[in-house]
Amino acid sequence: MAEANNSFSEGFILMGISDHPQLEIVFFVVILFSYSLTLVGNSTIILLSRLDARLHTPMYFFLSNLSSLDLAFATSSVPQMLTNLRGPDKTISYAGCVIQLYVFLWLGATECLLLVVMAFDRHVAVCQPLRYTVIVSPRLCWLLAAIAWLGGLSNSVIQSTFTLQLPLCGHRRVDNFLCEVPAMIKLACGDTSLNEAVLNGVCAFFTAVPLSIILISYCSIARAVLKIRSAEGQRKAFNTCLSHLVVVLLFYGSAIYGYLLPAKTSHQGRGKFISLFYSVVTPMVNPLIYTLRNKEVKAALRRLLGKGRELG
Repeated sequence: MAEANNSFSEGFILMGISDHPQLEIVFFVVILFSYSLTLVGNSTIILLSRLDARLHTPMYFFLSNLSSLDLAFATSSVPQMLTNLRGPDKTISYAGCVIQLYVFLWLGATECLLLVVMAFDRHVAVCQPLRYTVIVSPRLCWLLAAIAWLGGLSNSVIQSTFTLQLPLCGHRRVDNFLCEVPAMIKLACGDTSLNEAVLNGVCAFFTAVPLSIILISYCSIARAVLKIRSAEGQRKAFNTCLSHLVVVLLFYGSAIYGYLLPAKTSHQGRGKFISLFYSVVTPMVNPLIYTLRNKEVKAALRRLLGKGRELG
């Protein structure tokens, strides 16, 4: 009991990304730059989706939800990571660790569900274009977005609470740069087989199952695109769907590797970099992927910048 109270009062020590302290300044600069791009890129997409009337469509409604999610997802871990990289103090309070555990898992699970919703939107847009506005109504958009956010929250409440019940026996050194479920399971001193089974089952539901649904839907989309007679129509549908598919593969690939491998047996060093990838890199590249291949977003950005110059 005294050892458990010790963890509660003193918090945890985050071991960080690398075992080489001399690399911390390099990681600090790279992660700070990546986080800055994440803030600018995702904020730009949210701003354009709200201010440009031509982007008031279901696709950009879901895209602005994804950008909001990525902003919150990166912010739930990166500021603490930068703080720990900047100086010798690597601690995080018990309350801070618990909050990070709940929020990080909530947002990660929400993104899993939101990417399925976005795939549904693209499937209807390409396969049933004449009924698109009827099927994907504003009411349905809000409902699907709410299901994604609340579904992710439910998963986090259940799984994080279950993980926090594990005995720590005074262990305070979290072998990661953030408090997430696999790292906390690895920290436990008791039998974690049930927790690992629950983790694998829930993560299969939130990663492998949605990914399978998305890939099946994209097979239907590919068949529909090939039936489009216009080369320009094919190119537009292909570019829009390809952006989403790249985001899907980046996020689900890293999440499946990070969460579906047994927490006790997976290579921790490799696991840290996978965690770094989906917590820092993916939120940064998502807006780049969508804007670089999307003429509508680039045109909206030019219009917004043009208005800014006119006002100036």
